[in-house]
Amino acid sequence: MPSHVHFITYSENGEISNVLRDFKSCTARQITKAIEENPIESRKEWMLNKFEYHGKRGPQKQKMQFWKHYNHSFFLYSNKVIQQKADYIHNNPVAAGFVNQPQEWRLSSANEQSAINLNERI
Repeated sequence: MPSHVHFITYSENGEISNVLRDFKSCTARQITKAIEENPIESRKEWMLNKFEYHGKRGPQKQKMQFWKHYNHSFFLYSNKVIQQKADYIHNNPVAAGFVNQPQEWRLSSANEQSAINLNERI
């Protein structure tokens, strides 16, 4: 999705907060660097100023802030709930009107090669 990310993850030691922290940290650095180094990005100054503004005004007083600090996490306690969430994620671009079928969203795992089907995997 253009404005947010959905993903299902697992941690063997149960430290999902560490997985999310590391994901946000790594992707924020990489995306910010890509924006800074892109000579044809017309919104470069505007985006970097926004990241800096929100970083300085946020509770953590960071140099820059790319991701928001809150998340909508769910405890996935059964295969049925995991499948429901995977189906929601795959259908999110359809519901938003970006594509007609989940497989058409270029950043989706909803294709034959990588689709989540827990009945086959577990």
